[in-house]
Amino acid sequence: MTQFDYIIVGAGSAGCVLANRLSAERGVRVLLLEAGGQDNSLKLKIPVYAPKLWFGHQFGWGYDGEPEPHLDGRFIPVPRGKILGGSSSINGMLYSRGHPRDYDQWRQLGNAGWSYSDILPYYRRLESDWRGANDYHGGDGPLRVSRHDKSHKLYDVIRDAALAAGHVETDDFHGDRPEGFGVPDFTTVDGRRGSTAVTFLRPALTRPNLEVETGAYAVRIAMEGLRATGIEYVQHGKSHVAHASRDVILAGGSINSPHLLMLSGIGPADELRRHGIKPVLDLPGVGRNLQDHASTGIDVLLNQPIGFVNQLRVDRVARSLVQWAATGTGALAGLPVSAMLFARSRAGLERPDLQFLISPVRLFANLWFPGWRKADGHYLSIRAVLLHPDSRGWVKLRSADPMAKPRITFNLLSEKSDYPPLRAAIRLSRELAKSGALARLVEREASPGESVQSDEQLDAFIRKDVRTAFHPVGTCSMGSVVDEQLRVRGIDGLRVVDASVMPTIIGGNTNAPTMMIAEKASDMILGRPVLAPAEL
Repeated sequence: MTQFDYIIVGAGSAGCVLANRLSAERGVRVLLLEAGGQDNSLKLKIPVYAPKLWFGHQFGWGYDGEPEPHLDGRFIPVPRGKILGGSSSINGMLYSRGHPRDYDQWRQLGNAGWSYSDILPYYRRLESDWRGANDYHGGDGPLRVSRHDKSHKLYDVIRDAALAAGHVETDDFHGDRPEGFGVPDFTTVDGRRGSTAVTFLRPALTRPNLEVETGAYAVRIAMEGLRATGIEYVQHGKSHVAHASRDVILAGGSINSPHLLMLSGIGPADELRRHGIKPVLDLPGVGRNLQDHASTGIDVLLNQPIGFVNQLRVDRVARSLVQWAATGTGALAGLPVSAMLFARSRAGLERPDLQFLISPVRLFANLWFPGWRKADGHYLSIRAVLLHPDSRGWVKLRSADPMAKPRITFNLLSEKSDYPPLRAAIRLSRELAKSGALARLVEREASPGESVQSDEQLDAFIRKDVRTAFHPVGTCSMGSVVDEQLRVRGIDGLRVVDASVMPTIIGGNTNAPTMMIAEKASDMILGRPVLAPAEL
């Protein structure tokens, strides 16, 4: 069958939600195209394995950024999932919505229907939260939001330090106190990754009106004048065309959605002509406004052998694997994250501008065993991200070849205003490490080291150390590329529904907001009344 009502390009955080919600409508035919394969690898299911999934081509696109002009030409990796579930199948599974003010800002930018009160009902519809249903959470949605196991992760010591450093404690970052110190929530199901492929797509696969094609590379949007009529794609070396009578929906994310638009002649006309592509519509915002959370932090060496690295000894990992397989519990059933903190870099800010993840191990610590590989050491890692960066980057074509990787430049630290909060993040991290019971466990600061103190020294370290939090957004943003109904401006029958439509980046992790966008978009696409705004 090549004729559908809706074609969705990309089975990721947004695409799987859309596939479920649209195909639930009787009589509606839906095609979901995914360039990657099935999500049946054991590696995708074990939460603690997540950092090993981020790089390479096995489950991802293998993207790298261009040399960053303000980072001495460093390359920034761009992990993006190429698998059913997309980046939700390889991410860190941390559930975070951002601050209510983030959404009110979208509304103030002219995007009607996207204020916090407008979108909260869609978060509630998405969720099955461990707290149960209340004003802020849903209790019976497809997405499981699970309580984090804080045992064996130095939580009590870190909590004591946070309180001693003057931070308030919160038991719900998405309730009436979306700031301070506490335990994050995760999108896991009984100790296993709860990707959108697991929670949304799999329950819909038995529906006869949903067709899913994997290994299907979308190469161009089929057009008749200024109307999108379908998708040209390549699968197993053969070219295909699928037709959409209602909408073509791009859900490929902030890299692939603008790339496909430009390949199809929709984007900055001068750039399209430079690659021999005839412009269908000059839409300068396509690929611009790229935002991501700049990330830096400190590592401190502990003076006692109490870090999570103990759990990475090969024989202990083997025992933990048996426990995980049998019960969904133990060291492998979650990320080794002790706590999360939202804080302000200076007084007078209306919302937190820094997010800290505190872990009793360094991010890329390896398995070890005496006589085979030395243990990484007992470290506490405090990693911070700048939630509202001023710097903006771009996604551009490398060539007119659909298989050529796009050119990605984050342009990190291009705005000098991004330096002061990142300096403050390092100083706040140091203050935490020297506070309360934690201070007695710290032997020394391993990175950047106590000798790095002045603004100039910190700035040099930040340029060397900074990377992104793997949260790219904004390249098909509401206002410039799509309207508040997520319809591409100037093109009929074409929408973008993914993180690329965010006009400004959310002050938190972006997976949950992307799912929320798709949840709301499903009502818009089907012509249903949107949910009534929340009253809090």
